[in-house]
Amino acid sequence: MAPPGKPRRNLIGYLVDEISTSPHPVVSVDGAHDAAWEHDCVVSVMVTRGDPDQEAAAIESLKANPALLGIVYSTIFTREVSVPAALLNLPTVLLNCHDDARRLPSIVPGEVGGGHAATEYLIGQGHTRIGFVNGEPWMEASKDRFKGYRRALATADLPFDPALVRDGDWMSGTGFDCTLSLMKEARPPTAIFCANDLMALGALEALKQLGLKVPEDVSVMGYDDQEISRHTHPPLTTMVLPNYEMGRSAVEALLAESTLREQDGEAQRTRRTLTKIDGPLVVRETVLRR
Repeated sequence: MAPPGKPRRNLIGYLVDEISTSPHPVVSVDGAHDAAWEHDCVVSVMVTRGDPDQEAAAIESLKANPALLGIVYSTIFTREVSVPAALLNLPTVLLNCHDDARRLPSIVPGEVGGGHAATEYLIGQGHTRIGFVNGEPWMEASKDRFKGYRRALATADLPFDPALVRDGDWMSGTGFDCTLSLMKEARPPTAIFCANDLMALGALEALKQLGLKVPEDVSVMGYDDQEISRHTHPPLTTMVLPNYEMGRSAVEALLAESTLREQDGEAQRTRRTLTKIDGPLVVRETVLRR
């Protein structure tokens, strides 16, 4: 409870660069909202479109509110960010992004672990030639899921074959085209791991066009566990991208950061933790043991 005459700080500002172009940030907001409500706090979401002027205006508006507890600073794509200077003197947690100087706590998805777990599951089902359809190669999510794929192969003493890898763009069309390309290889894969569910949807359609059955002829693995993965034919085995849990963790970390700064005015000078949240494997019907 706030001391007499001092306003209670129960407002959490949630800054995000985009929210309408992907289902993922909305789920993170839900997680943040639920965690905040459990601690008698409310969340104010502000979309900045990545515009520095809009971002600065949003921060100043939040700072002017005496109820402000702190800020969750979020991005739609996992990436390194240049933290606005105005946030360094406020309790702030980075969500789905990171500052290499580690001046603020960061919550990010465990993408390497996810790529490893998906590939490891396919290997455990007896697959030794596993195709990989990645997202855009410049993105951190793509790099890390690919790193996990390669790590799982190495752990199982399976050779990495670059002929089994294709770069897509997260859309179903490239999943379709990349799958057709993979199946033209002299030794085509018996399983295809797509770095997101939309590309896996394209893979399912391509295999159907080729007259191949999933999972009897070729197994397919997705990533993200989007709503569509429950309604494909057959339903898609996939990895969960833990957006909800990340949103919850960001609020929990912000509450801890706020308390730390109240207790230690020099706390902002120490390095903060980078927390990686892993998502589980969801087994449905597109993977079959060989």
